[in-house]
Amino acid sequence: MTNILSSNIGYPRIGEQREWKRALESFWDGKITEEQLLQKTTEIRLNNLRKQKDLGIDLIPVGDFTLYDHVLDTAVTFGVVPKRFRYEGGPVDLETYFGIARGTDDAVASEMTKWFNTNYHYIVPELNDVQPKLVENRALLYYKEAKETLGIDGKPVILGPITFLKLSKGYEQRDFPKLVDTFLPLYVEQLKQLHEAGAKIVQIDEPIFVTDVGEDALEAAKKVYRTFAEEVPGLAILFQTYFEKIHHYEQIIQLPVTGFGLDFVHGDSLELLREYGFPQGKTLAAGIVDGRNVWRADLGGKLTILETIKQFVKDGDIIVQPSSSLLHVPVTKTLEEKIDPVILGGLSFADEKLREVVILTKGLKEGRGAIKAEIAEVDEALAELKTKYRSDEATRSAVKSLTEDDATRDTPSDERLKIQKERFQLPLLPTTTIGSLPQTQEVRRTRSKWRRGEITDQEYEQFIKEQIKKWIAIQEELDIDVLVHGEFERTDMVEYFGEKLNGFQVTEYGWVQSYGSRCVKPPLIFGDVSWAGPMTVKEITYAQSLTDRPVKGMLTGPVTILNWSFAHDETPRYDIMKQIALALRKEIEALEEAGIKIIQVDEPALREGLPLDPEKWDEYLNEAAYAFRLATATVKKDTQIHTHMCYSEFGDIFDAIDALDADVISIETSRSHGELVSAFEENTYKKEIGLGVYDIHSPRIPSLEEIKTNIDRALRTIPASQFWVNPDCGLKTRKEEETIGALKVMVAAAKKAREELTSKTV
Repeated sequence: MTNILSSNIGYPRIGEQREWKRALESFWDGKITEEQLLQKTTEIRLNNLRKQKDLGIDLIPVGDFTLYDHVLDTAVTFGVVPKRFRYEGGPVDLETYFGIARGTDDAVASEMTKWFNTNYHYIVPELNDVQPKLVENRALLYYKEAKETLGIDGKPVILGPITFLKLSKGYEQRDFPKLVDTFLPLYVEQLKQLHEAGAKIVQIDEPIFVTDVGEDALEAAKKVYRTFAEEVPGLAILFQTYFEKIHHYEQIIQLPVTGFGLDFVHGDSLELLREYGFPQGKTLAAGIVDGRNVWRADLGGKLTILETIKQFVKDGDIIVQPSSSLLHVPVTKTLEEKIDPVILGGLSFADEKLREVVILTKGLKEGRGAIKAEIAEVDEALAELKTKYRSDEATRSAVKSLTEDDATRDTPSDERLKIQKERFQLPLLPTTTIGSLPQTQEVRRTRSKWRRGEITDQEYEQFIKEQIKKWIAIQEELDIDVLVHGEFERTDMVEYFGEKLNGFQVTEYGWVQSYGSRCVKPPLIFGDVSWAGPMTVKEITYAQSLTDRPVKGMLTGPVTILNWSFAHDETPRYDIMKQIALALRKEIEALEEAGIKIIQVDEPALREGLPLDPEKWDEYLNEAAYAFRLATATVKKDTQIHTHMCYSEFGDIFDAIDALDADVISIETSRSHGELVSAFEENTYKKEIGLGVYDIHSPRIPSLEEIKTNIDRALRTIPASQFWVNPDCGLKTRKEEETIGALKVMVAAAKKAREELTSKTV
């Protein structure tokens, strides 16, 4: 007889009101002790487990909690610590742990990059010359804690060895099999300890297999999971994937594990079942509730899919669960008191998604009639949302009539750049920043007072002007060439526009983790998107009135706004992207009309949105480049369009970057220790570019030698006439003294490089 169980893959770490974030930052600021930090985070972790138990989840994940990042946790579990942190063995202390993530005075942080195609960032493990050992079984500690404290016999969650190694750096591909052999006994020991402690089932996350992995990974998986089965008999292992369908499915399902977790939301996993079937006697963990979006599940439709899935499972159990970890969605919608009830009725955050999982589990167990009332209630809520909010015929008609000419600038890029150089008269290696400047406690406190009605609109506007004026003066004193207004009026680069555009809704507590303690509040796209009026003109034109130097207009691009929002699925995503582009086009035209001649349209999420299935790449990249050009195509030839991207593997999208037809692009290179420059060594790029010369995500102030080295490294590949000098990302999260100190060094390094280049030509 088939058992049907409810499960969760992972739960948000941050707490309902970001208690986790505040605890971390208080510790980093020296306001609380390590003991107090651990006490507070333990409370959050246990509360997360308690809520899942109360919701009725059968298989509750343990070990998914972290103090910074789950990939970093895996690295330190095995003592994988870069040598520059002077680690001497044993359990990794918190100072070293956070040093790897954030850097120290003496050592730069490890690289940070996107977790597959999400906005979550992980710390990239460095395997150079490490001698790994199982120094602390964190999954075991969390398993025992849940069992002894709450009576929860949890499901330990471990990042699988193939995924961990494939996401790591510091080794040659030919050495991959040797690394697998090195780590395999450590994983075996970890599993043995869990089994001996009473764990019955372990979730081993191997999302790398939803990408087009090579034969080496497949062969390694066969060896690894055969060894697990032989060395830890009796322990049920769930091979968990998410974000897409499994590649090489017919081979993966032959692995000697208890069951397989498949994503039935974002991948064509049902088609895999129809084509290849499912092995007899194996458990299928069906990711049926969307773990990456916030719109309510169509319970009737989801139950139909589960009923179809059930037909393929012979003599094995079925687990009903979200499609991925819920760390990608906010915690609960119960705190949202200002959202229109109709929109709120269509939402489902992490807690609500787990309720959906429990309802669907009941429906699959007992039949559709057992959840008839729940199906009817959600059908009514979704129908009301669709009827009331989701159609703007003028916007849809504008998208349907678009042509290629609508996304093409009148003048070729090489001619534009000549005209722009003549207009702006910038020095060699011009300096600028990415956009945002430090948002101090005073800025955040004043914004909160304004939102609560404690100060007037006029008082708030005056405060923002004072911040802009202060920082224009600071930038001039630092002798930065192209200035920014600082974005002090903006909470977030996407949420801000969500507050201004038609078709968007912002939340009060809809926070999700982006990296470390950095949380963002993605806006909700509930209907068709259109421009409601100027969004940025007032602040940017005021900044420009204070200086003779050019001030950049700052916008977030259509691809990033879409990828960093929770968009409804009634309209095709690429149509929504075009709607956003048309709205931004009007804003760009308004900026240009107001006299702003350098406009930056940031697209940090362009690479992030790249589908994991390579067969879908061309369509996405073509649509993304079209949307960017659609937003920027109407500017005059002497208006310079900038864009910015960060923390991505750019080699895969180099042609798309070129196809954006931006005049200047800035990208991150410092955190990857200059490795991204290789993309430009292997490809010819004729437009202007700024390769970020220092890491803004670390509190340390870089030395002149460090920045100069980064500049020199880039200039070996990129002509000086094309090169800009800038930090690798916005400076919103940095303190004022850190920002001023680092920018001072950056400008000095740029001037030194400029002098050396000039002397060579004399």
